[in-house]
Amino acid sequence: MASDRKQKQSNSIPIRFFDEDDPRSSEDEAEFEERTSADSGATGSGLSDLEPVHESDLGGPDLAELVASRSELKRLQAALAEALEGLARRQADFENYRKRIERERGEAHNRIVADVARKLLPVVDNLARALEHERVEETESAEFRHFLHGVQLISKQLNDVLESLGIQPIASIGEPFDPHIHEAVVTEPSDKYEPDTVTEELARGYRIGDRLLRPAMVKVSARRADDE
Repeated sequence: MASDRKQKQSNSIPIRFFDEDDPRSSEDEAEFEERTSADSGATGSGLSDLEPVHESDLGGPDLAELVASRSELKRLQAALAEALEGLARRQADFENYRKRIERERGEAHNRIVADVARKLLPVVDNLARALEHERVEETESAEFRHFLHGVQLISKQLNDVLESLGIQPIASIGEPFDPHIHEAVVTEPSDKYEPDTVTEELARGYRIGDRLLRPAMVKVSARRADDE
C-alpha cells in the first residue's frame, strides 16, 4: 500500500502559488517557464517529424480510387474543351449566317426599289422637261400659273420619294466624263470647259447605293481641230 501511494504521488502535478513579495517566486516561475518551453519544443519536433503521405503509402483500394478520379478529371476536362470549341464554331457560323441574310435582304430591297424606280424615271423626266421649257409670262392667266405651280409640286414630291428610297442623282455638268456613269450622246468643242468634260445634261442619271440605276445622257466637250 505504501508503494502505491508513492507511485501516485510521483505522477501528480505539483501546483504552487507564488507570492509577489516572496523573492523565491521569480526563480520558481522562471524554472516553470523553462520546463514548459522544453515540453512544447519536444511536442513540435514530434509533429514536424511526420512525413507526407505518398501514393506508394496508400493501400490498393485507395490507390485505385485516386487513379480513377484523375482519369475522370482528365476526361471531363477534354469534354469541356471540346464543348467550348464547338460553341465557338457554332457562334462563328451563326454570325456568318446573320451577315449573309442581312446582305441578301439589302440586295433584294435595292433590286425591288430599282425596278419600281425605272418605271417612275420617265415620268420624272417628262415633268422636268415640261418645267424647263415652260416660261411663265406676265400675260398668262392666274389659272395657268396655279396649274404650273401644281406641276412643280408634283415634280418635287416625286424627287423626294426617290430620295427617300435611297435613289440619288448622278452629278454630271462640269464633271470629267466617266463612261461608267455617263453616256455621251453628243461631243462638240467648248471654250468654257476642258476636253472630255460634261457640258450639258440631256437626261439625268441615277444610282441606288453603289449600284448604277441609269447612266446620265450627256454632251461632252471635245478638242478643237486647231489644238491638235
